[in-house]
Amino acid sequence: MTTHDVEIAIIGAGFSGLGAAIKLTQEGVEDYVLLDRGHDFGGTWRDNVYPGAACDVPSHLYSYSFALNPEWSRSYSHQPEIHQYINSVANEHSIGEKALFGSEVTHAEWNEDLRHWRIDYTRDGKSESLTARTLIGGVGPLCEPNLPDIEGIESFGGTVVHSARWDEDYDFAGKRVAVIGTGASAIQIVPQLGKVVGHMDVYQRTAPWIIPRNERPYFSVENWAFKNVPGLQSAIRGGIYSFNELVAAGMTWAPKALKPVELISRANILRGIRDPQLREAVTPKFAVGCKRILKSNEWYPTLDQDNVELVTDGIARVTKTGIVTNDGTARDVDVIVVATGFHVTDSPVFDTIFGAEGKSLAEVWSVGGMQAYKGSFVHGFPNLMLLIGPSTGLGHTSMVYMIESQLNYLVDYVRKTRARGIVRVDVTQEAQDAFNKGIQDALTSSVWVNGGCASWYKDEHGNITVLWPGFTFSFRQQTRSFDIAAYDVTTADETAAAGETASPVTVNA
Repeated sequence: MTTHDVEIAIIGAGFSGLGAAIKLTQEGVEDYVLLDRGHDFGGTWRDNVYPGAACDVPSHLYSYSFALNPEWSRSYSHQPEIHQYINSVANEHSIGEKALFGSEVTHAEWNEDLRHWRIDYTRDGKSESLTARTLIGGVGPLCEPNLPDIEGIESFGGTVVHSARWDEDYDFAGKRVAVIGTGASAIQIVPQLGKVVGHMDVYQRTAPWIIPRNERPYFSVENWAFKNVPGLQSAIRGGIYSFNELVAAGMTWAPKALKPVELISRANILRGIRDPQLREAVTPKFAVGCKRILKSNEWYPTLDQDNVELVTDGIARVTKTGIVTNDGTARDVDVIVVATGFHVTDSPVFDTIFGAEGKSLAEVWSVGGMQAYKGSFVHGFPNLMLLIGPSTGLGHTSMVYMIESQLNYLVDYVRKTRARGIVRVDVTQEAQDAFNKGIQDALTSSVWVNGGCASWYKDEHGNITVLWPGFTFSFRQQTRSFDIAAYDVTTADETAAAGETASPVTVNA
């Protein structure tokens, strides 16, 4: 008797969810489904359509190693091109046939008796559900917008737009605009709005370190070479990757070695801003690398424009007509742009996934912060694998490399559980604790701990549970094979002997 609808359910159709689907297909696994609330593939690169949206990792590295793209138009790709790339890869592998778009997962819960996950979701306004032996969470950390908790913002009489939920129909031309935030999204939005708005106030809580963006278009002869010269694109990709790993070493073990990056950033300020007082206001007071290092050639010149004002006083409240800062100054605006990032360590997604003991990920992680084993499996949540889970984030290179490392782990998990007739796996508490202790020990001398900043890398307890410390090839090595010894496992034979109803997973001959 079959007790599940599909062997594997994947939530999310961005880089990680799509990658999982492709690798499962290549492994010969066809009994899976992919759920996503959007209308096509792309994840964060589908949803973030604000003006200037682009990647700060070079194009050759920000792509799948098994699907290199010789047609990149620029050295750094912009949102439309990345979105198009992801969908072209999905089409090439016919993954659309397995996708249920317009499906928002509202609840997922492990059934211990039946050894499967029940996933509830809404589609076309209707509530539906399915069951799966394994659940793969590929929602990513940059999917749930973080709205600021500011008094009175709900009473604002104008328009409020979040960077991750952009209103493409709103006309900013000639408007009075307030932008809240100076992070990765803001430094791309502000220069674009600065070209058309009447006046813009930029509210800065903490100044970021910003280095020049060495972006340029590719010549047609370069694209020809990427396509026709064997190994060229892979070699370029390898060179970019290797250089970035040097930055990782500095961030983790020798923050003082990042001094040249600070000097480059300071030169960027001097080049872009004339006013000494404004220069002082945009110069960070923490060590470079403590928060995400950003890239822009236009941010500082835009702040230096006559129609742009940088506001460093904290926001006291929002009124019906504008924003009042702590010093009592009121500034009336037509539209407020919220560029305050995402819920990373406290994502609402964590409230929807419930493990063997009936507790959600949010409840479990509320005690000691986000923790998982190799960023993938969480004790008490059998047969659940997270992609881009705890301690897999990066501050220096491409997340696609980390995703592909986890995909190696996923494929070997499928191979070994199928071959041995395993129907339930749950990482042991001991293995998970030991892994996370190693992570925290490695962070001791890092710039994220000692750099003197507050960042989204840290959770409410002050713990850094987002980042991977050190070299990414170390993570690749640790996830090369699925280490069953770290898990409590149950086989189909054991289930049958106990008189339970769970059916065995089909084993390939």
